[in-house]
Amino acid sequence: MTSLRIGVDSGGTFTDVCLLDETTGLFSVWKLSSTPQDPSEAIANGAREAVARFGGDDAAVSFFGHGTTVATNALIQGRGARAGLITNDGFRDLLDLGRQTRPHLYDLQTDKPPALIPRDRRLEVRERLLYDGTVEREPDEGEVRDMARKLRDMDVEAAAVCFLYSFVDPKHEAMVARILEEELGDAFITASHQVCPEFREFERLSTTVVNAFLGPVMKGYLSRLTPRLKDAGITVQPHITQSNGGTITFETASTLPVRTVLSGPSTGVVGALETGRIVGVDDIITFDMGGTSTDVSLIQNARPETTTEAIVHGYPIKVPMIDIHTVGAGGGSIAYVDSGGFLKVGPRSAGAAPGPICYGLGNNEPTVTDANVVMQILNPTELLGGRMPIDREPALRAIEKLGEHLNLSALETAAGIARVVTANMARAIRLISVQRGHDPREYCLMPFGGGGPVHAGRLARELGMRRILVPRNPGILCALGLLLTDLRHDLSVTRRLPVETASAGAIRDSMAILRQDADAWFAKENVTGDRRRLVASADMRYAGQNYELNVPVPNLEDDTALLETLTANFNDAYSRLYDYTAPEEAIEIVTFRVEAYGVVEKPQFSANPDCGPDASAAITDAREVYMPETANFEETKIFDRDRLQTGNRIAGPAVVEQMDSTTFVLPGQMAIVDPYHNLVIQEGDA
Repeated sequence: MTSLRIGVDSGGTFTDVCLLDETTGLFSVWKLSSTPQDPSEAIANGAREAVARFGGDDAAVSFFGHGTTVATNALIQGRGARAGLITNDGFRDLLDLGRQTRPHLYDLQTDKPPALIPRDRRLEVRERLLYDGTVEREPDEGEVRDMARKLRDMDVEAAAVCFLYSFVDPKHEAMVARILEEELGDAFITASHQVCPEFREFERLSTTVVNAFLGPVMKGYLSRLTPRLKDAGITVQPHITQSNGGTITFETASTLPVRTVLSGPSTGVVGALETGRIVGVDDIITFDMGGTSTDVSLIQNARPETTTEAIVHGYPIKVPMIDIHTVGAGGGSIAYVDSGGFLKVGPRSAGAAPGPICYGLGNNEPTVTDANVVMQILNPTELLGGRMPIDREPALRAIEKLGEHLNLSALETAAGIARVVTANMARAIRLISVQRGHDPREYCLMPFGGGGPVHAGRLARELGMRRILVPRNPGILCALGLLLTDLRHDLSVTRRLPVETASAGAIRDSMAILRQDADAWFAKENVTGDRRRLVASADMRYAGQNYELNVPVPNLEDDTALLETLTANFNDAYSRLYDYTAPEEAIEIVTFRVEAYGVVEKPQFSANPDCGPDASAAITDAREVYMPETANFEETKIFDRDRLQTGNRIAGPAVVEQMDSTTFVLPGQMAIVDPYHNLVIQEGDA
């Protein structure tokens, strides 16, 4: 019997399916158009088609992992649930007040996103727990029940509960949540101590409200997807990716949807991390260019940069996540001339429907993909290995019309679109690297997604990066990452302690509590023995500061060694970010954290023998490709990625085509096929 592991990544334009035959170790990939009206349809169909094509009659699915944009899209589009809120008396306006900071300091016209719960559905209960856990006023059960009935009369589909010091003691929140469940029937109920048991009331409130807003949407989506997967023959318990790169069960995702807002992009980082591990590259900048957006992140010493706070579409979210920066620069990003007469690209996108003009599905606004088709970097007649026909002429006419506003020819305009989108992506990479103390020239650029390898050469030159590593299947790396990611659960507790000898016992006690909670989670998920792994860290700062840095917490028995190592770790992180330290200042810990991993067995990749530099056997054609550097078409060899062998060398200009993506090797660059069939691109003849 064939045993298959399946990973499905649902994007804005395409749904990618990756299968691993656990018996043979062979990977297979499948790609189909997404169904934005109901993403579960494309996911189930893709899994069914892929199993039928690659699995055979005796195939059994042992693992199903899924990366989704459902939560992200619901938040961006404002299509969440009708929700209500119960909080402390005097605090219902906190959702509007926030931190009283503007996202753009000098832009007086900046609009805040609308509150996810309007003021009339935010109710106040007389309750007060002090910072040290002392109860000043117990909530009155009768008053709470009246509030719950008011929300019921407002026809809410979800309700959030958030009290000021519930992270110290959650008993009051738990009581209110119980009453809401009794009074609101099937409504989605969420309390802040379940979502984010940490200090900073505004961020915790915002995170809890986002969770309530997304809850019914995610629950409805998973309730449609689950039976469709069963109908497709997938009976194993399915998993979904979190923003932190780990996976959780559908049951947990329906309870904590806020943890999935970066579900899809995070798995690409996991796939990049594993690809780098195999070839021995630990410092990577990932570049994931899809149909709607580009996601970039930084991996240092084989560990992705992470954060516990982010703003997603204007809403603060305080949950652990891979630090991914997103810009509206994808293959479907629309090019236009702004009111000042300048060429702009994105963030508006043609998406999956109708898609770029060259798809022939009704769009008439030129996109980045149209520009690449016009320059013939992308195949001007077909994509997806011939399954998607492409029509260059309508794209050429639309770009020519756009160029009339710029006094440029169609080809000059297409090249301009490529330059603008490259500048947008370079700016995003500088944000996660240069502005945080990292030199991008010291990192390897790893492009993936359908559009990443198309633009990687020019992006690397823009940033001065000397090495590009294109994975074997860049277009489905997010789906591949789903097969490689571990189960993960993040635990935290806020407890302010000075880093001094008297605190050593309390530091150990705090970590012990989190480890006990991790053990309980391991038991619930049936994670046993050497599959268990814990990573301990703490948010630390100089006393008096308002922002923290996350640093590793060593597992040391000696108090002096423990405190000295904590201090050194904090000073190293502070110095890297700010280029100085303040040794005379006291240091304090604010929040303790533990990452609990249920490690899955990773497939083993074998190196292939060197077959020499001659790549002529992989040449399938040649076509004229427009080179902006010379403002001319140049005859360019076309290579079939599937025919390339280890050791083959390709001098640019060259186009390497495969079902899921296209790699463009610029003039002056050399691509070498490594032992794992990745493409390594460097300047010169390498």
